[in-house]
Amino acid sequence: MKSELKAKFLQHILDKKKGDEGFTLIELLVVIIIIGILSAIALPSFLNQANKAKQSEAKQNVGAMNRQQQAYYLEKNTFTSSLADLGLGIKTASTNYQFTISSVASGGTVGVTNQAQRVTSAAPLKAYVGGANVGTVSATSEATTLTVLCEATNPGTVSGAATGSETVSYAAAGPTCPSGYTALN
Repeated sequence: MKSELKAKFLQHILDKKKGDEGFTLIELLVVIIIIGILSAIALPSFLNQANKAKQSEAKQNVGAMNRQQQAYYLEKNTFTSSLADLGLGIKTASTNYQFTISSVASGGTVGVTNQAQRVTSAAPLKAYVGGANVGTVSATSEATTLTVLCEATNPGTVSGAATGSETVSYAAAGPTCPSGYTALN
């Protein structure tokens, strides 16, 4: 009988514990702290990816402007300083960037500078500058249009970037990036 009573008593205790299931306050706090730590680690990475996506717009547009300048030169034997003449469907300003074109003629070299400058100075976005000119390929000695796509080394204002005064240097060997920029191609 004693063993039967013990078995019933243990069964009663086990049944009672099943009804008291739940999380303690400490367990909930530990889970909240872990979620906070994970989000603190992930948030900067997420914001960096968002900025890279915004910069991708400028990089793609300036690259398209360079390629279209080459096609325009092939057709008209001159570069254009009008974004509308290129027929790309790119607006002169987007949410993040302002796109401009400026023609350059110096030392017998004719070229064009395509720019994507930040609209707001508070955004940690990089500026992009592209250029196209007629140059000579050293391996074949052929005259052709040559381009370069340049990315600002650091986000923010690069010397004169806010006013759009960054221009590509032009030579017979092709255009080169201004100081504070790195060539992407």
